[in-house]
Amino acid sequence: MNTRAFTLALIIAALAALMVNTYIDDKETQITQQYGTKTTVVIAKKDIAELELIDDSKVTIKPVPKNFKMPGGFSKISEVENTVATVPIRKGEQITKPRVIFPGARTGLARQVSVGRRAVAIQITENQAVSKLLKPGDRVDVLASINYAPGRKDLQKIKTILQDVLILSTGMSMTNSIPIIGVKVPPVIKKMNVATYSKYNTVTLELDPYEAQKLVYLLTYSGVPPYLTLRNNNDKKIERIRGIKIFDVLGAEDAAEAKAFFNEKNKGRGISGR
Repeated sequence: MNTRAFTLALIIAALAALMVNTYIDDKETQITQQYGTKTTVVIAKKDIAELELIDDSKVTIKPVPKNFKMPGGFSKISEVENTVATVPIRKGEQITKPRVIFPGARTGLARQVSVGRRAVAIQITENQAVSKLLKPGDRVDVLASINYAPGRKDLQKIKTILQDVLILSTGMSMTNSIPIIGVKVPPVIKKMNVATYSKYNTVTLELDPYEAQKLVYLLTYSGVPPYLTLRNNNDKKIERIRGIKIFDVLGAEDAAEAKAFFNEKNKGRGISGR
């Protein structure tokens, strides 16, 4: 081996490494001067939904130049633990103060009621609420029993009074299980499973103010609780559904017989079946 050539190669390699390191240092100096020194920011490790509770499994820290840190950005994971996302946050986005809020009055059910809408709770049984398999976020129609002429069974009617109604909560379970003031924030919020569906006796619906009046009137004066029928969440079609009376249930042949019987029974009283 040529010792002289080997020594020369080592010197050239050392000079090259020195030049590369000098170049990198110069670039880092330029970047630091232009964008600021490195600092840490808290970013989303995964997509975070609106009103979702944030913990260390959903965020991480990342070093960035100081000028790249967004206004109101956090530097430590501990600063955002047990906060609630006020808007959807995408994976990789920085967590900033306007995007999170600590659990309180504004993170309860009222936060989930749309502007211009109202939340109304009704008591239900398994028969009324699809075996209590309804859950927050489902959409239902509301069927009511109408009896505006007591004693006239031929005028009793079942009517769909509301369609495509959002369920805000079942019992104390909301669309997003966010703790409110005075409730300790759990380390992990677990998703509902089928075994927990039946542990409620009320369902809270989101209605416009006029619909809320209709429902409260029905609950106050009907005497018969309404039924909730579950619909596909993607089905937004509003059907024109007329009310159903006893003659509709019987069918044409039996309905004619029932009407004839009713007319005969009430002959002379000025009442006839329709």
